[in-house]
Amino acid sequence: MSCLNGADCREPAIRRGALAVLGLMLAIFLLLSVWSFLPSRVQAIPDSIQYGGVDAVEGKRVFQAYNCMGCHTIVGNGAYFGPDLTRIYADAGPAWLAAFLPSAGGWPTSAAVRVQLQNPAAQEDAGSADLQAYLRRHPGAAERLDQRGGRHTLMPNLPLDAREVTALIAFLKYTSAMHTEGWPPKPREDRRIPAGLAGPAAAGGTAAPVAPATTASAPAAAAAAPDAQAQDPVARGRQLVSDLGCVACHATDQKRTVGPGWGGLAGHAVELADGTTVTADEAYLVRSIRQPDAQIVAGYPPHVMPSYDALIDEADMKAIVAFLRSL
Repeated sequence: MSCLNGADCREPAIRRGALAVLGLMLAIFLLLSVWSFLPSRVQAIPDSIQYGGVDAVEGKRVFQAYNCMGCHTIVGNGAYFGPDLTRIYADAGPAWLAAFLPSAGGWPTSAAVRVQLQNPAAQEDAGSADLQAYLRRHPGAAERLDQRGGRHTLMPNLPLDAREVTALIAFLKYTSAMHTEGWPPKPREDRRIPAGLAGPAAAGGTAAPVAPATTASAPAAAAAAPDAQAQDPVARGRQLVSDLGCVACHATDQKRTVGPGWGGLAGHAVELADGTTVTADEAYLVRSIRQPDAQIVAGYPPHVMPSYDALIDEADMKAIVAFLRSL
């Protein structure tokens, strides 16, 4: 169709259509821009999520300060040397994380998780201080205790203080609350690790079957030990410190890890953070286990070691002291 002087009459209509489409796109852009500033659309907000009085924003700073993404991923971002941590809080729960983070060189035992359940924040999350109730709510913790409890990890012990641990748990609580559109994907049923395998099997290697770690208390486990071990307090004490996860933070020689080394400790002088010196006699050793913040060793932060007072009876305490003296 042609207009006067041979002009194309369709050109004005095409121009008007193009302007209409451009106007529609601009309207959509402005609408989406306004919508992005509206209150949360059922999405987790980091400054509104707390654990133990610390919000997730502070936890994110700690996560970044220690370069955790150099080994781990959050919602697919980061490295793949370590596990994805997006849903670790929902999976394993705060008590397991609180037992693991200060001494990450070793997997927590059930006794170590039970100690952390004395924390009011962990109790609030679990609904009780009962370990079995906690494991039902966080089945990932039960799986980790069965497959790896008490064994060594490839992760180094980081110099985290108590507040940094709490902040990291708050951050991981936030990542578990995010709507991630299905990330990370769930593993196929036929690709899961058998309950009796641990360690290299997770990386596709082979591992010898191991007996699952029991979730019963350490004293009950020790009661089922062979009679010969029950009669030998040093052997009983060695088993107890393993069951309670103590060796994840303390070396049996003089090496400094998360806590002081035990080698040559009993009977020798110990310098405390207040500048005084005490002798590591039986009373000191017992008090350090039952009330770990009563006498802080020089060079170590307070509030890192939990109290084991509710888990260790007098007979077991004497066995632990006998083992420490043997070193």
